[in-house]
Amino acid sequence: MCGICGVIHFDNSPVAKHDLERMVKTIHHRGPDDCGVWADGNVGLGNTRLAIIDLSSAGHQPLSNEAGDAWIAFNGEIYNFKHLRDEVVRPMHRFRSHTDTETILHLFEDQGIGCLELLRGMFALAIWDGGKRELWLARDRLGKKPLYYYQDAKRFVFGSEIKTILEYLGVRRELNRDVIPLYLAYGYVPAPETIFKGIKMLRAGCWLKVKEGVVEEKEYWSPPLVGAHVHAPLRTEQEWVHALLDQLREAVRLRLISDVPLGAFLSGGLDSSAVVALMAEESATPVKTFAIGFSGEPSYDETAHARVVANHLKTEHHEFIVEPNAIDLIEKLTWHLDQPFGDSSAIPTYLVSKLARDHVTVALNGDGGDELFAGYERFYAARLAQQYQRVPKIAHNLISGVASRLPQGTGYRDLGRRTSRFVNTARQTLPDQYLGWVGIMSEDLVERLCGHARAADHFKNYFRARADGDPVPTLLDVNMRSYLPDDLLIKADRMSMAASLEARSPFLDHVLVEFAATIPASLKLKGSVGKYILKRAFENKLPREIIYRRKHGFGVPIGKWFRTTLRDYVNEILLSTRATQRGVLRTEAVQQLVNEHLSGARDHGHALWTVMMLEVWARKFLD
Repeated sequence: MCGICGVIHFDNSPVAKHDLERMVKTIHHRGPDDCGVWADGNVGLGNTRLAIIDLSSAGHQPLSNEAGDAWIAFNGEIYNFKHLRDEVVRPMHRFRSHTDTETILHLFEDQGIGCLELLRGMFALAIWDGGKRELWLARDRLGKKPLYYYQDAKRFVFGSEIKTILEYLGVRRELNRDVIPLYLAYGYVPAPETIFKGIKMLRAGCWLKVKEGVVEEKEYWSPPLVGAHVHAPLRTEQEWVHALLDQLREAVRLRLISDVPLGAFLSGGLDSSAVVALMAEESATPVKTFAIGFSGEPSYDETAHARVVANHLKTEHHEFIVEPNAIDLIEKLTWHLDQPFGDSSAIPTYLVSKLARDHVTVALNGDGGDELFAGYERFYAARLAQQYQRVPKIAHNLISGVASRLPQGTGYRDLGRRTSRFVNTARQTLPDQYLGWVGIMSEDLVERLCGHARAADHFKNYFRARADGDPVPTLLDVNMRSYLPDDLLIKADRMSMAASLEARSPFLDHVLVEFAATIPASLKLKGSVGKYILKRAFENKLPREIIYRRKHGFGVPIGKWFRTTLRDYVNEILLSTRATQRGVLRTEAVQQLVNEHLSGARDHGHALWTVMMLEVWARKFLD
């Protein structure tokens, strides 16, 4: 795992190595084992390396081919690289290392950018083809590894993180005000936009070519539509179970390839537990597992469930309890995230990564299980809403009135908050429904805060037309192309890399993703049971209490923290002179948000966190 960066000057002025070295230094945390830069005339590449495969100096990057006319800077892991090196790369090539990086470069020489379709893993890469004077950038299919770029009339600058681009001379730090409404609604800035004007994110499953000042971008892969495979094999339920286990077992086995110590995150939920169960089958020694818990709010603490799984699988288990003073990490995490980020679970993700890094260099996780197998309760809510829309309007008005008067607590499953959110959106169109359930703030609240809202129109762009009436396949597709790459995977990458830890996601193996798309939606969400087929697959491998317990996200009791320990902190940040004079958000709307939350009338914990992260980000990156 690594960090990469680079520059190409359109006016043919030389790239200075010391400028590249300064860029590399800003992302040293992504690869503390080694770093390097290469420059030739108007182009240069940089890399910082976390050594996982071939720990020797032969893996030093940027790395060239035998002739020295092609160079690569690579971030990621290609799990099938040994097969590609031995069976696909032409025998004329002479290898100087045992790395996947060198294999990719030779594949590119042989097949061009089409070689991306052969890679199985996670990656962000840059290749300079000196013969054709072309710079190529690419990201993996699901977007596990990030890549950003900036372009003006004089230069093209790129990097694994935005901060390395900002380090280059001539790149301005300017707020992109157009995306503020989207950030407030989603809790993140959706790709390809960023919070910085002029800086873009290369979208997942895309490559980009720079030649003679012209930038061309193209998508080479997109998530398959669930149920759209008309030639999908017909199987009995048990046949689907066996096929799923085979696919997931292979995805896990591939991710156990490592020359450094390896473990797994274990939340006590089905997804991470399933991964650990398959790891335990493959390992001759106990798997090292790591869990996180929260003090002061039992409804958010899953450590007891993680312990059950750890005892059942006989893992070497480690735990960490998060206290409200974890807020002290906010400036550190903001620096690592580069952009304001409304997902407060970044705190425990970083802390569990830091805990794991004391013992291992690589950790597997359960990310993607909910996206593939309809694990989120909102998928069931969408089907339920179809029934609710038949309720007479007079009855709906009565129900809505009662729901609006329910007090809203800060517990994970608070009845008042959940009831109000469902009733307020259930009679809307599917895009508006789903945005109401996944979004941080309503359109009305966003408009009160910044004067205008645009998330509803923007969100509709994620919806691809479907013929059938079941909303679940559509929402699985939307989730895969929005929340997964722009929230979940950003969080996983930044927080693990902040701890110099490589995180691997077996559920997001693209071969498994393509297989999962052929599984009927009726076997993913059966009645009210989400991830039904995955639960069936692990009935003989995990305790039933773990498999069939109610879905619990990786949340943080931020709402309660704001009403207690952090009460003064939220006022100090959000209602400070600096925040009000900045003029990004309307002070009176922020004040109302704070008052309603602190009084207990509404649970605005996540909304307050989102607003607070915007202000802390502005202080860190703009002030």
